[in-house]
Amino acid sequence: METAVRTEHLTKRYGGQVAVEMVSLTVRRGEVYGFLGPNGAGKTTTLRMVLGLIKPTSGAATVLGEPAGSPAANRRVGALIEGPGFYPYLSGRDNLRVLARYRGLDDTRVERALDRVELTARAGDRFRSYSLGMKQRLGVAAALLGDPELLILDEPTNGLDPGGVADMRRLLADLSAAGQTVLLSSHQLGEVQEICDRVGVISHGRLVTESTVGDLRGGERLVVRADPLDTALAVCMRFDETVSTEDGLVRLRLDPSRAPEVNRALVGAGVDVHELRPSERSLEEVFFEMTGRREMAS
Repeated sequence: METAVRTEHLTKRYGGQVAVEMVSLTVRRGEVYGFLGPNGAGKTTTLRMVLGLIKPTSGAATVLGEPAGSPAANRRVGALIEGPGFYPYLSGRDNLRVLARYRGLDDTRVERALDRVELTARAGDRFRSYSLGMKQRLGVAAALLGDPELLILDEPTNGLDPGGVADMRRLLADLSAAGQTVLLSSHQLGEVQEICDRVGVISHGRLVTESTVGDLRGGERLVVRADPLDTALAVCMRFDETVSTEDGLVRLRLDPSRAPEVNRALVGAGVDVHELRPSERSLEEVFFEMTGRREMAS
């Protein structure tokens, strides 16, 4: 599969402080890629280097086959980084018109972008009257001007209510289905879990892992609550040697379709089975395991 973004040992230092260290990630064309990490982990700094807004101390990045930050790359990229910046006294529509004219685009592109983020009804209101969520929508609309091949979004659901988050999720899924590539950072781990094809997790400036959401979550598991626990554990170890216990539950890395087989073995061993159900780790659980709970994202 073709690559939309590739970084190789990307590093950024500010004096003696390392903000990003040796980050090598790959975003494939047409996918939604989630870039996750606690506050201060280096997400925004990495995205700014990918866009050419700041220069790396070392390492390199390519965007759509071009050097990061080059005019050839930037013409094909739309971005929202660290919140939208607009003229407060202009309406949302006029703010987009200013940006469109700077890029040689006509007003039909403005109306299309407003419609895609469902902001048409309030497009005539001044930007300073917008809520945080509306400002965020306008920022995404600005990034969509010109139908970019690659969309880079820093916390696109920031300030949105649950309905707005769901709308944004649908929009990003539609963009990906239409062939556009989306690279986004987010603290909304539940939303990332629903919409992203692959994720990269960064902590303390280093890329901890890069994987599909399914592989990262480790696949489905079986959870057993039974008495006596020791006997249940021994029986379950016949099916999975890596079986574990937590809070009085036995957890197996096993296809849930084998639940009847496990149940028969437990009952045959004289175990009282109170609960037997499939379970899958959430992306949030994996994230906290990798980055530490004391770094919990806000």
